[in-house]
Amino acid sequence: MRHITDLSTAHWRKSSYSNTNGGSCVEIADNFPGLVPVRDSKNPHGPALVIPAEAWAAFVGGLKAQG
Repeated sequence: MRHITDLSTAHWRKSSYSNTNGGSCVEIADNFPGLVPVRDSKNPHGPALVIPAEAWAAFVGGLKAQG
């Protein structure tokens, strides 16, 4: 079963690691309990990934562990 989340009410914020030089920029939305929508800030009208919050936390934790 495929579930589509309506992201029209998303409150997007750019990653603190993004730069102003047009580098790889990621935005996430915090206002979906249990989910983390992720998109490319250079393509705000393009597709977004919707990831379970637990999986996102594990992903970010793994990145931080790599230093």
